[in-house]
Amino acid sequence: MADMLEAPSEGAWGVRLENGYFAVIQKAGFRSVRIPVAFQIHALGNPPYTIDTNFFGRVDGAVKSALDCGLAVVIDLHHYGELRKEPEKHRARFLSIWDRIARHYQNYPDTVYFELFNEPGEGLSPVVWNALVAQTLRVVRQSNPKRAVIIDAPEWANIDGLEKLRLPENDRNLIVTCHYYNPFEFTHQGAVWIGPRADAWLGTRWPSGQVQLTAIQRDFDKIQAWSKLNKRPIYLGEFGAYSKADMKSRASWTAYVARQCEERGFSWAYWEFCSGFGAYDPPARVWREPLLKALVAPPQQ
Repeated sequence: MADMLEAPSEGAWGVRLENGYFAVIQKAGFRSVRIPVAFQIHALGNPPYTIDTNFFGRVDGAVKSALDCGLAVVIDLHHYGELRKEPEKHRARFLSIWDRIARHYQNYPDTVYFELFNEPGEGLSPVVWNALVAQTLRVVRQSNPKRAVIIDAPEWANIDGLEKLRLPENDRNLIVTCHYYNPFEFTHQGAVWIGPRADAWLGTRWPSGQVQLTAIQRDFDKIQAWSKLNKRPIYLGEFGAYSKADMKSRASWTAYVARQCEERGFSWAYWEFCSGFGAYDPPARVWREPLLKALVAPPQQ
């Protein structure tokens, strides 16, 4: 549900959340939804860092609508750029925001999951991130001792960051997430936020040969090996190909990545519902069928 509740204001990035979307998602065959939320935009900048009650109510409505449709929900704290740049300056505020989120949802069912922070990078080096994770978990566990919490790998949730992740050994109710956009020149061709180089990638198709298939297999073998060694479940929290790629390639890549996850027992969430990577067309109110079929594979006969 990207570009909605994590935008500077809802609708600022071209899409608004409609609670009816959750029924559409469930009917299509999905079982969960990840909701990126920028709580920090709606919290005071100084102590006591109170979160705006109207915004909390907006998030509550989305969570309730998803739960009413039988969907599991990931509440993901997203786009806190100031924390990435100056983690020590924003540490107390981040911890307070999570204390408020955790207490607010402490009586919700266990099908609500907390994702502490999306894609730690910049000043959130692996060492800094590991320390902040431990601190934040202590805060969250005061009110939610048994809730499953999702932890992003360091270095922008890249699979190479898994080796640098250090989690509290005694907290086993944790799920580790990484994101997957390889090959980047394919998945992000024409993406304006990447800069001029993205235009040079326009026209890149997938796959171009067995080498690309093998590269993805090796990446997922690496994730699986880490998961088994560390006895931590994996959630591929983001993967997707931007809309400037041709649809046939997008669908082929999406299906291949989703099946690699499923073969290894990883859960996953596609990035994303109805914006630049979207599998759903909001004006037409229909799924983009090649992407939907790539994600929700028909059962094997």
